[in-house]
Amino acid sequence: MDSCVIPLRHGGLSLVQTTDFFYPLVEDPYMMGRIACANVLSDLYAMGITECDNMLMLLSVSQSMTEEEREKITPLMIKGFRDAAEEGGTAVTGGQTVVNPWIIVGGVATVVCQPNEFIMPDSAVVGDVLVLTKPLGTQVAVNAHQWLDNPERWNKIKMVVSREEVELAYQEAMFNMATLNRIAAGLMHTFNAHAATDITGFGILGHSQNLAKQQRNEVSFVIHNLPIIAKMAAISKASGRFGLLQGTSAETSGGLLICLPREQAARFCSEIKSSKYGEGHQAWIVGIVEKGNRTARIIDKPRVIEVLPRGASATALAPENSSTSSEPSL
Repeated sequence: MDSCVIPLRHGGLSLVQTTDFFYPLVEDPYMMGRIACANVLSDLYAMGITECDNMLMLLSVSQSMTEEEREKITPLMIKGFRDAAEEGGTAVTGGQTVVNPWIIVGGVATVVCQPNEFIMPDSAVVGDVLVLTKPLGTQVAVNAHQWLDNPERWNKIKMVVSREEVELAYQEAMFNMATLNRIAAGLMHTFNAHAATDITGFGILGHSQNLAKQQRNEVSFVIHNLPIIAKMAAISKASGRFGLLQGTSAETSGGLLICLPREQAARFCSEIKSSKYGEGHQAWIVGIVEKGNRTARIIDKPRVIEVLPRGASATALAPENSSTSSEPSL
């Protein structure tokens, strides 16, 4: 499971807790703090939990940074983390800071819950569909952005993407990684979700396989559609790295993959995009739940849904055969 659930001695309550930390992957320290916090909270949201009682922050500053760098960068990371926590309706009350060879940022999220506040990720049934709430391609976007200054790497991908497209994809990836999965977690209850996980380091295939193993029923997951930040699939192919179309490309602070009753899934996708939740929330139907032996796979030629970055013109980025539909047929 994404979080540990510990029954307490007191009246049917459970303690739900998760921890996560990693190295910086974007250049903006404030956004890095936000992304780290969103990533920690995401494991609660994957269980349908929308409230968090407390957060701790884990931070290591690099001994190779100058004093001036530490004084500028560290407060920005802390502010980003705190601001995202506040957006999630919680607060950072403590933590630990150390000096280390590398910068590390992360934290701990804790909540005390009643049983109706979380959804155990084990009840998918044949006929459910799989919904994903953020596009894939964050690792590719971050790496491609770093390659802008590396001629050897850039030469491998410059035939399939422009510098402007890489910049737009990087900004989109950063925005998506910093977006909380809290809205999606709340809608899991509204639309009767049967199981969910968040897509992070093992890619969509790895996390789908992990979720499939947890199911009580004899089911398997089949993924047909891959919503991907525009041009990232082409970069993955051209570079010969990542395995984005195979579902093995790592994501950071990715979306929730949710098993929903078929009749509820389109309504979920429509609801999450509604203006009452603000800008930037999306969802796509990406696969089906069928009878099987608790495995997950991606079909041989999955349909790539090119997701245009904010600020990009559709004509400039969308290939002729791409689709931006939220409810592709399966």
